[in-house]
Amino acid sequence: MAGTVAAIVVAAGRGLRAGGDVPKQYRDVASQPMIRPSLAVLAEHRGISVVQPVIHPDDALLFAAASAGLDLLAPVFGGATRQASVRAGLEALSARRPDLVLIHDAARPFASPALVARAIAAVGKTGAAVPTIAIADTVKTVDASGTVTGTIAREALRIVQTPQAFDFAALIEAHRRAQAAGREDFTDDAALAEWAGLKVTTFEGEAGNVKLTTAEDFARAQAAELAALSDVRTGFGFDVHQFADGDHVWLGGLRIPHGCGVTGHSDADVVLHALVDAILGALAEGDIGVHFPPSDPQWRGASSDRFLAFAVERVQARGGRIAHLDVTVVCEAPRIGPHRDAMRARIAEIAGLASERVAVKATTSEKLGFTGRGEGIVAFANATVRLPWRD
Repeated sequence: MAGTVAAIVVAAGRGLRAGGDVPKQYRDVASQPMIRPSLAVLAEHRGISVVQPVIHPDDALLFAAASAGLDLLAPVFGGATRQASVRAGLEALSARRPDLVLIHDAARPFASPALVARAIAAVGKTGAAVPTIAIADTVKTVDASGTVTGTIAREALRIVQTPQAFDFAALIEAHRRAQAAGREDFTDDAALAEWAGLKVTTFEGEAGNVKLTTAEDFARAQAAELAALSDVRTGFGFDVHQFADGDHVWLGGLRIPHGCGVTGHSDADVVLHALVDAILGALAEGDIGVHFPPSDPQWRGASSDRFLAFAVERVQARGGRIAHLDVTVVCEAPRIGPHRDAMRARIAEIAGLASERVAVKATTSEKLGFTGRGEGIVAFANATVRLPWRD
């Protein structure tokens, strides 16, 4: 069996057991909303033609932010049950008539491209297939009082995951039959397919393809992420610019009124330039001049937030994350204190960090040296970066 493959990502639940002030699918895992990798693994897979998200009507703005840049169909709204939400996705796809469909839960953000490929291969052979893993623990039955009543042979037991894969026409027909019969109690599509008389086969799942449901699940996921980013590095950056004629300076991404301007590379923002060099230093990837040569006219007057965004992207490209940014400004004027929190917020915005991970400090040189004479401004910066360990 071959043909076009569509995918549905179910994300209409409220996720109350996970805690937090937003539905769990929009809480951050691995430095991004949990729903994003669930969508991306399907949207970026060459074996899948289209991805249909199913969301809650109250989450449209959250979804738009979390899915920005991904090639997806416009989301449709789900129903009161998971089954109803999957059916809404299937009906939205019906005009496209895909041959096969994968159903994936947004709460499983760690599914790999290899797992998706196995799903497509398995359903192409059998028409209905689900990923499973064997149970390693002993399983017992207990009564209402908690007393053990028996031990179940685990050899024939499997834990079922998503994405589950089906012949599209067969699955949508099964869903329509279940709706007509008043059956809205199926917890996954495999159970519904079994009820409809379809033969469901299995393929190898992934131990890491866990479903995040509770606050403890999120804590374990965050701990696992930090454990994987065990290469902790610190980079140092320094920048200096001379004062010149003008009426403002750029510092930390802010235009600050001042009795003079500065000369130098781009907009001469010493704070952002020092931070860029600190991040690149942690990566051992040269300095700002290597990537944005001051001799190149395209960078004359350029906004330095572009340089910081580039440095952050270099960290992300290596599978890492920035843990902390710390900068100290040395000058007699302008006064940094009144702008400190706004600088922190702007730097955090550019770098995709929480403000609490950005420190901005300021001091004078006690009238000593060129800064003390009011001839220029200096910034020193440190960046702490976590990367996956590679020998």
